Amino acid sequence: MITDATASLHGSFSAARYIKEIGRGVKGARPLPRADVETLFEAMLQGRVSDIELGAILMAYRIKGETPEELAGMLDAAHRHCAPLAPVAGRRVVVIPSYNGARKQPNLVPLLALLLQRAGLPVLVHGVRHFAGRITSLELFDALGLPPSPSASAASDALARDGLAVLAIDTLSPALDGLLARREVIGLRNSTHTLVKMLQPVGDHGPEAALQLVSYTHPEYRDTLSAFFAARPANVLLTRGTEGEAVADARRAGRIEHLCAGRTTLLASGADGSVAAVPTLPAGTDQQATVAYIRAVLAGEEPVPEPLAQQIEAVRQAAA
Repeated sequence: MITDATASLHGSFSAARYIKEIGRGVKGARPLPRADVETLFEAMLQGRVSDIELGAILMAYRIKGETPEELAGMLDAAHRHCAPLAPVAGRRVVVIPSYNGARKQPNLVPLLALLLQRAGLPVLVHGVRHFAGRITSLELFDALGLPPSPSASAASDALARDGLAVLAIDTLSPALDGLLARREVIGLRNSTHTLVKMLQPVGDHGPEAALQLVSYTHPEYRDTLSAFFAARPANVLLTRGTEGEAVADARRAGRIEHLCAGRTTLLASGADGSVAAVPTLPAGTDQQATVAYIRAVLAGEEPVPEPLAQQIEAVRQAAA
């Protein structure tokens, strides 16, 4: 927990002038310049902001929302607090963030990752270990005999050796994990939940080393993400995810866009809506049933759901 005493040990940081700008409510709040946001978020990650100011900042952004420039400043600071993974020579790593887990539908992020690995693409999945009331991808990987790597260097070795690494956010970035944990205190998500889904922790964080799978849940958030990635070097597949996860909904076709070098290419329109042959999925989010289904698909006993096959093909095109 970040306290006033803890902040003083690291050198206190006064956030009042920033809160004054972003904390005026939906109509009165003003966005901060990118450099100011970077400075503010850096202080938050260093533990130099008092609890009362930190709560005010998180709630102000929860109400105001982040502009693309503010997200850029936050992400610049966040990347400095990530343990870097080594690039894979000659190939882009497919980076899949997983922070929501399954709430109503089976979580098929591990299936997507394993199918991409089988297709010859190195894959990094990073996310939370547990989420109360949900089944996380890391829990499913563990049940599949693929526990998270104990360090970033071990994850780098796994990528080079096996083409698949799973890494918990508390290992990748303890500082970001600490801000994510504020949800348990405040009861609401904060800007950090957006940032961790935008992390590119491989190499120098640039588009040459990785292809990022990024999802959105609301159309207006798609616009924010599109504007963000269009204005900076990026190599991103943007799609409407399943319950906040960056995996295609196995029951319906989805829109998939490739954002790269300031250009947007439509790889799948999603115009057909529901797929012709709806797969027989496990009912609900039961972990054992989901693991059994994943194993059945990998063994060829169940077909790969059409939307996942479409997403895999889009990843192959973009990664090339």
